[in-house]
Amino acid sequence: MSNPLDDAAVASLDEASQLTYFALAATATQTVKNVVQTVPGELPEVLGGRYRIERLLGVGGMGAVYRARDLLREQFGDPEPYVAVKTLSDDFAEYPDANSLLYSEFALTARLNHPHVVRLFGFEVDLPSQRAFLTLELLKGLTLDQLLSERPDGLPWPELQDIATALLDALNYSHGLGVLHGDLKPSNVMLAADGLRLFDYGLGQPVEGVLPGLPRLCRNRFAAWTPRYAALELLDGAPLTASADIYAIACVLYELASGRHPFRRLSAKQAKSMELDKQLKCPPRLPLHCWPALRTALAFDEAQRNIGCAELLQAFRRPPRSRLQRWLGKTHEALNG
Repeated sequence: MSNPLDDAAVASLDEASQLTYFALAATATQTVKNVVQTVPGELPEVLGGRYRIERLLGVGGMGAVYRARDLLREQFGDPEPYVAVKTLSDDFAEYPDANSLLYSEFALTARLNHPHVVRLFGFEVDLPSQRAFLTLELLKGLTLDQLLSERPDGLPWPELQDIATALLDALNYSHGLGVLHGDLKPSNVMLAADGLRLFDYGLGQPVEGVLPGLPRLCRNRFAAWTPRYAALELLDGAPLTASADIYAIACVLYELASGRHPFRRLSAKQAKSMELDKQLKCPPRLPLHCWPALRTALAFDEAQRNIGCAELLQAFRRPPRSRLQRWLGKTHEALNG
């Protein structure tokens, strides 16, 4: 068994472990047949003749999100004409099928109609600049990573339960419609004024047989992961599955309960080599009845991660037993021992 990393070593890995990395296959630089490659221009001040960019809201591994003013809604007197606009970064926009990658996110997310999943409005291409972009609801609130920075010891059970059940419900709904998220992490979940939102399905994929006509060119050329939330099989090159989403959401839930990542912010591959799974314990603020389900979801090996989102949701929906119930349970066990 390897020696645990000291605090300094863990801290040095912290910044890199939060990033989403993309591995480009050799074919990524080849021109796709029957597609004329057009190098996109700079992002214009007004996209599609309608959306005036106001300011940058955030940057991810694949693209950027801006606050924009919808000039058409403003013209008709809408007091809140604001939307979020997502575009690909310059590096990704150069690929001939980059627009297909962004459209895939739109196609996946647009079929989801759930109070805890971000709402998308449309997919468009600004013709002068050849920039594809998504319009979506403008969210205001804290992301879970921002919340965790303010709550280093984790959340008390009532607050944790509310967030966990909303997040699990959103993912369970997505899986039920054959949509895999692919990049679950605290920064992709926001506590908006009207409730939690799961967003950024940019690395998502449909399960086999769902949306068979969806462009998949980029899916075969981009392998992406956020190391500390990526299941071991993804790091080994396996395709995205519902089980990989389960591992990621389990890491998020453990972090919410304890204030710490279950494996010291390390990747599953690093953590497995150090046998950190053998040191896992139920976070003090998490009711004991939730631990078996969460522990199973944190398994490194996919074969041992034999739990679905619905089972996790059921565990977190259950209220903890009262002191009287725990006492009666122990008394019953003693009488029948």
